[in-house]
Amino acid sequence: MLRVLSIVAAVCLVLLFGGLMAGGYMVWRLNQDLPDYTKLANYEPPVMTRVHGGDGELIGEFARERRLYVPITAIPPRVVDAFLAAEDKNFYSHGGVDATGIMRAVIDNIFNVMQDRRLVGASTITQQVAKNFLLSSDVTLNRKLKEALIAIRLEQAFTKDEILELYLNEIYLGIGAYGVAAAALNYFGKPLDELTTAEAAYLATLPKGPNNYHPYRFRERALARRNWVISRMEDERFISSFDAAEARATGLDVSLRSRGVQIRDASYFLEQVRRELLGMYGEEKLYEGGLSVRTTIDTKLQETVSRELREGLIAFDRRHGWRGPVRHLEAGENWQEALSAMPVPADIEPWTLATVLDVKQESITVGLRPQRLADGRFSKDVEKAKVPLSEMTWARASVNRLYLGPEVKAPSEVVSVGDVVWVSPVFEDKRKDPVHYALVQVPEVNGAALAMDPHTGRVLAMQGGFSFGLSEFNRAVQALRQPGSSFKPFVYTAALDKGFTPASLVLDAPFVLDQGGDLGLWKPENYERNFHGPSTLRFGIEHSRNLMTVRLAQYVGPQTVSNYARRFGITDDMPPVLSMALGAGETTLMRLVGAYGILDNGGKRVTPALIDRVQDRFGRTIYRKDMRDCPACNESWDEAKARNAGLNSLEAGTVAPPALPDDREQVASAQTSYQMVSMLEGVVQRGTGSAAKAVGVPLAGKTGTTNDGKDAWFVGFSPNLVVGVFVGYDEPQPLGRAETGGRAAAPVFAGIMKDAVGGKPAIPFRVPPGITLVKINHKTGRLANGEGSGIILEAFKEGTEPRLESAAPSVGLFGNVPDPSAPNGGDRPGAVPFDGAVLDGGAPLSPEDYDGMAPPANDNAPDEAAPQDPFIRPGADGMARGPIPDGGVPTDEIPGAGSEPARPESGSSGDSDIGSGTGGLY
Repeated sequence: MLRVLSIVAAVCLVLLFGGLMAGGYMVWRLNQDLPDYTKLANYEPPVMTRVHGGDGELIGEFARERRLYVPITAIPPRVVDAFLAAEDKNFYSHGGVDATGIMRAVIDNIFNVMQDRRLVGASTITQQVAKNFLLSSDVTLNRKLKEALIAIRLEQAFTKDEILELYLNEIYLGIGAYGVAAAALNYFGKPLDELTTAEAAYLATLPKGPNNYHPYRFRERALARRNWVISRMEDERFISSFDAAEARATGLDVSLRSRGVQIRDASYFLEQVRRELLGMYGEEKLYEGGLSVRTTIDTKLQETVSRELREGLIAFDRRHGWRGPVRHLEAGENWQEALSAMPVPADIEPWTLATVLDVKQESITVGLRPQRLADGRFSKDVEKAKVPLSEMTWARASVNRLYLGPEVKAPSEVVSVGDVVWVSPVFEDKRKDPVHYALVQVPEVNGAALAMDPHTGRVLAMQGGFSFGLSEFNRAVQALRQPGSSFKPFVYTAALDKGFTPASLVLDAPFVLDQGGDLGLWKPENYERNFHGPSTLRFGIEHSRNLMTVRLAQYVGPQTVSNYARRFGITDDMPPVLSMALGAGETTLMRLVGAYGILDNGGKRVTPALIDRVQDRFGRTIYRKDMRDCPACNESWDEAKARNAGLNSLEAGTVAPPALPDDREQVASAQTSYQMVSMLEGVVQRGTGSAAKAVGVPLAGKTGTTNDGKDAWFVGFSPNLVVGVFVGYDEPQPLGRAETGGRAAAPVFAGIMKDAVGGKPAIPFRVPPGITLVKINHKTGRLANGEGSGIILEAFKEGTEPRLESAAPSVGLFGNVPDPSAPNGGDRPGAVPFDGAVLDGGAPLSPEDYDGMAPPANDNAPDEAAPQDPFIRPGADGMARGPIPDGGVPTDEIPGAGSEPARPESGSSGDSDIGSGTGGLY
């Protein structure tokens, strides 16, 4: 017997030794295959990029994993305690593997197998870190052994707090949230330090399976699990019994945070920022690098710009009538299911889709699209609403897209039962519930609006269309469109640099150019198809006279016009042909706004920019738009006072900010820029932009309407804000009868400016040195005799003021200059012969109109020498004759000149859309 026992003992020892040897070998082999855990020391988890506005408000996030990395020192104790109680109560006492926990799990799993229940694990937080960072999620013995081995090594290489920090920032907690900081924002809209015990306990329930404890779909299960975590916190003495009872009595108040853009009206702006960041740093850095981006957007102004553009597009759309329902439901079709399947972009809410259920004489009854619940499903409640006839009278039929049909007298003239239409709630007296709904229509036309600081180029607001949800195409930066007459100020700027003044006379009369070959004649026209004869430059820009602009462009030279378009950043390669002077080229709204900003700020170059600063995940600045050095910006208060000592301009006790160098390029002289600003101010006061006059503060700007009325523009500014508006169809087509820049775009500009600068102290435009203000008659350009209508203060560069002896402008550009002092009406020496041109309804030009006129000076010609003969004169055959720019080749013989004719049939024709634009079609 003893011998048998000895044999058994020997066998057991051999087996034990063999098992130990086998186990040791297995551990050795596993150790050889373990991943390098030391890389966790330099681990940088994927962190989302967050984008803020200029006022610090969060406007959006970019991420594959929505994670905010927070150091353990910034995580509140109640959050740590909740996770320790739920996941690993012995975390601070075990060495990576909890033997007690394993034994407890083994016993529990025996009963779970007997009761056919899910097995429980015994992984510590350290083991979970090993699995999440270094291993797969395969449920195998091999993986569990590796997990335990790595956990032991992690405990030796890192402190407990470092391991816990990795865990709390890496763990997935549902709805795209990685880490406790992101989860706190996504579930409760709070930072970690504002979470209650109940909220922290709920987050601690989620590692076991976020979808199993969804706060809406499995609310009861989530509450039970949360209360269990609270009890565990009480058992471990992390909280008192009173706090535990109070937390368990708290409801599960979860408000899921929407993903993506946080300011619904900033979608176009944010998408453009995303494109720029992608180009700067690449995809991985953008979506995983944890960048902090400070943009230029003013969120309040952005709301104004988007609202005014939408209202302007809706107003335009209603002027052209009702296009019919979105669709018509077949008989017996479930209208709730049909509406639920049709998308409603979030950025046009509270607009919604509805089905017409009943049509009466004074109203209709509609069934509203079911509301989407927080868990993504649709409500089963049936909600109906009334739409009175008064909210439908605008929906007159459209006749050939030009006219409106008869007035709507009954709802049946607009809709029928089964129609699917857009409706919008109407509220009164600040009531939460709408009194009724109104029939609305998504505009077919589209547009863009952009606001910019003219001194820095910071884009303060951008709206690239009616709805980002309906179309992500950004018409502010992606749409190349003809600017029409909104380009004219840069032709006039070139003329001012050539020696013209705002009072110089230019002939407003028919212009014909032989294009040569088979191209035929080019005959641009004014919008109203009338003529005013010799008129001042101011009158020409205020009333957008096309023929005056063409003559100016012919004088300064098409190449000069092209050069100015490039210098102002409007376009890089404008063809040097005359039609370009009327806006036949193509540009974007952003580039055009940037060009107007140069005029507004005194001729300094500014480039529109959307990003002020970018910081990496550690807070280091890696990009800054303003790269100027400012040593004094970090000085102390005492140092600042010492710096300002002796400055008499400062009030007692104040300190001026440090001066920064102005390194902006001077694109145009300050004097030329101010003259142009003054003339554009007249556009608002007396000309085509009068819709903006009601704002009540100094504003300047220019309308633009392209040939056939396919594009409508208004770009204008105050001393510190420039705003551009564009309206047009995505597939270019005529906007409709009388839909000019002054009617379609200027009211949007006025609405933006009224909210942005209206009602505030009026700030005049800054007058630079070298400008003399002289009283003249703005129509004739002559010195004013006393007071009266038409008298303005005109801006002249010093030395170009009108001469008292002639009482007439010193420079001009027009045809047929007679000399009244010559015998028999002969010609003044050196003047162009008077050939009896007849304008303005048959009345010959009066010789007095030309008294004292002389060719313009040519002291300020930056691009090319002025022609010797400054006059444009129609010859006896009606063809344009005169200046010989561009290397001695007559303008009317330049190859390609007018190859894109500005005539009603093609090309681009400017506008003269006075007021609301009720003039003729051209």
